[in-house]
Amino acid sequence: MHRNDWELVKQPIDWDTKDMELNSGTISCIWNGFTMNGREDEYAWTDPYVDNSQVFVVKSDSGIASFADLAGKSVAVQTDSSAEAALKEDDNKDLLDSFKELVVVADYNTAFMNLDSDAVNAIAMDIGVAKYQMESRDGSYTILDDVLSAEQYAVGFAKSNTELRDKVQKTLNDMRDDGTFQKIAEKWDLTDSIIQ
Repeated sequence: MHRNDWELVKQPIDWDTKDMELNSGTISCIWNGFTMNGREDEYAWTDPYVDNSQVFVVKSDSGIASFADLAGKSVAVQTDSSAEAALKEDDNKDLLDSFKELVVVADYNTAFMNLDSDAVNAIAMDIGVAKYQMESRDGSYTILDDVLSAEQYAVGFAKSNTELRDKVQKTLNDMRDDGTFQKIAEKWDLTDSIIQ
């Protein structure tokens, strides 16, 4: 934030009220794994900076290795997440219908508690969040090779706030050009996902 003399204030929000938060000016932007696909006309977006896949996380000893193995299983998903939206797409109807149940939870901590206690057999989620959650927890987890869907992250602003969007985009471009963007990606083990 030093490039623009801005102060970074991280603020958790209720995801269901994100539009109100943006439009009221309570927050300036959403910069935390915000998927632009399917929302291109709803916000002012920077260029996408991460390709992110929707995947399934299972316990390593679950015996689940593919989509076919999810048949008859309970699958958790965070409410209003990209994974939930992907599961409800027509292309994934057969997969969703094969589940015993889809358990919609408020957050990923709850999803992992449910997985750890065998209340669910799998979690559908963003691969980046999955890797972070897996590394920060005790337990042995596996990400299935089958990918539910791919998506792109960008920084989202209120549709009318193109001035701030343009300033952030210029800064991102400068950071790509001087190598800072790549260093940040390496620090957070995101080099495979970064769009150059």
